[in-house]
Order: sequence, then C-alpha cells, then structure tokens
Amino acid sequence: MHFDFAKLDRQQRYKLLGATVVPRPIAWVSTLNADGTLNAAPFSFFNVFGEAPAVVGFSILHRSASDLKDTGQNIRMQQEFVVNLVSDENLEQMNISAIEFPPEIDEFTEAGLIPAPSEHIKTPRIAQSRVAFECRLMQIIPLGDMRSLVLGEVLAMHVDDEAVLDAERAWIDTDKLHLVGRMHASAYVRTSDIVDLPRIPVEDWTLIDGPGYKP
Repeated sequence: MHFDFAKLDRQQRYKLLGATVVPRPIAWVSTLNADGTLNAAPFSFFNVFGEAPAVVGFSILHRSASDLKDTGQNIRMQQEFVVNLVSDENLEQMNISAIEFPPEIDEFTEAGLIPAPSEHIKTPRIAQSRVAFECRLMQIIPLGDMRSLVLGEVLAMHVDDEAVLDAERAWIDTDKLHLVGRMHASAYVRTSDIVDLPRIPVEDWTLIDGPGYKP
C-alpha cells in the first residue's frame, strides 16, 4: 500500500508514523514553571543525537498554534530540563503524568513522584527513574505550526547504582534498567527480550563465499 503524505491530514500522518516507527524510547521530562511548580510529562518522539556535545531531543505536539504545552513554556523560560527514562516499575506513574492537567497542577504530586535534586541545574529529576539526564536548552526548532523540536545538551547523567558495572569505563548493565518503549496507540513494550547481534568486521565478511562486496 502506497501512502502519499501530501494527500494525508495531520492525524493520518501521525497514526502511520506512530504505528511503524517502533519501539520508541520515552523522554519523561521534568520542568519548573515560573512559581516553582513542578511539571512532568512523557514524550515518545525522542532520541539521542550526539556525544560531543552530548545531545538529546524530543518533540512536543502543542494543543494549538497559540496554546503551547506547559513543558515547552517552562523550558523556554528556564532554559533547562531533565529527561528521565521510564522503567517497567514506573510505567503507571508515567501514564498519570500524561493527563492534560492545568498548568497550576503539580504532576509530581498527582503521580506520587519524588523530586530529587540535580547537580548542575535547579530543575529536579524524578527519583524513581533509573536514568536521568540534566539538560541545558540548546535550541527549540518549530516543526510546522503545531510541533516543536527541543534539543538539549546533557550536562550530567544519573544512573541507578545497581546498573553500573564499571564507572571509570562507563559500562552500564542496560538489562537492569528495565526500560520500556512506546509502540502504537496505548501499547508499550518491555526491553527484556534481547537479541545479541555483533557487528561483522569487513575483513570477516570478505571471507564469506557468496555474492556481495569483494575488495
């Protein structure tokens, strides 16, 4: 089936992309508003984009062109945010924080989240999260009139001690993080089903008797 995006509306495009680009990691973003009220919201259009500088990015779908979501407004004002990752044990709390509460409501309180102090920014991270990235805003890029791409430089990273194999070598036991990913609609996936597939060195590939690259 061929889908011509020029002939599709916004919702149809979203449904096609959301149902096929899976699984997606979840950015559980914590921010502060002007009066210090905490905000937490999940975003599954999210990934990492570099290491020098370390860059993470997520996109926000606004309520309308004139009604930007609390997370985006807070980041514009504070110039900082924390990306917390979602594990199996806090999936339900993440879902509560996705409720469209008004700006004055503290999602930390509603979802039973515990704020933990950050080291380099004033925005707290979520204590229940096994991984958290303290970020300074790099850029907000408009994506049409209803989305914004938020790029942040990672200043520091917090990882649950149980998942750290060797801090000096930056070795992490990813399996112990119990992370979840977003699938389609309201479906999520656990990352416990792992396939180990080492990369093939080109010198090994040239020894294979078959079609393809030969130096």
